[in-house]
Amino acid sequence: MSDTRQSHEPAAGGITNELVILVGVGGATCSGKTTLAKQLRKILPDSIIVHQDDFAPPVDTLPMHPVYNIADWDDPEGAIDWPRFAAFLQQVKRTGVIPANHNSHDHMNIQKEVSFDTASIQSWKERFQVLQRERAVRVRWVLVDGFLLYWQKASVDALDIRFLLRVPRDVLLQRRIDRGSYFTADMSTAQEGEMWVDPPYYFDGIVYPAYVKAFGHLFENGDVESGNLKPDTTVTSAAGRSSDGTHPESQTTGAPVPGLVLMDALKMSADDLLDWACRELVELFERRAPAPGF
Repeated sequence: MSDTRQSHEPAAGGITNELVILVGVGGATCSGKTTLAKQLRKILPDSIIVHQDDFAPPVDTLPMHPVYNIADWDDPEGAIDWPRFAAFLQQVKRTGVIPANHNSHDHMNIQKEVSFDTASIQSWKERFQVLQRERAVRVRWVLVDGFLLYWQKASVDALDIRFLLRVPRDVLLQRRIDRGSYFTADMSTAQEGEMWVDPPYYFDGIVYPAYVKAFGHLFENGDVESGNLKPDTTVTSAAGRSSDGTHPESQTTGAPVPGLVLMDALKMSADDLLDWACRELVELFERRAPAPGF
């Protein structure tokens, strides 16, 4: 759950409390999750982004793929240093800030520009600013962007709301090809990471099977392309409302994820997707910080 605390800073504009909210933005590589997270950061006051792929272990400790005999950057069991990632989320949840010693390589990657309605973005910015003043609460928004975000229980449970972007396989492949090379978080070679270029077989042989493994448990019949979320995975309504929830205590990986908000990203415009996410966050804010007198 989110963390509410008394502010230790001088009150500004009637702000008396602080609230830290972690927003999960998950999906396959090239699904648009990072683009959505970065647009939300432009809108939400006091917002930061945590990129899950900054938590990849050193390349010499990654598991080797059993067929291709190369380091596997995508398998959910070994592609993330899960204890470090979960501990990091808990620390950020307590403090609302990214530790000064954290290094991210995201800024080194070239991201395709997506056009958004600037008037709509400004309107949402003002909406969240007004909410903070009305509720006398400063929210520190932590946007958690991840390609394996809903695999491990401890990490999932740290999130206050969970978006899942879904994009068809052929579109993911083309976007991956268009992206070309990118930087990894290989801490053993350089803090900034090193350039990675996919071998010809990498998407079909490693990336997509790993995506199915990491997300298939969330869908009926494991159908990540067009399947419905399992009933015990979500209570999302047609209006896009979701409830919070946690994993069963008996399962630490690959468990159902209650409260997922599934977004079929190609069935709507980028602006509509952003509007939907903002509506969800407004509702979450209003639940966590009721208006005075309620």
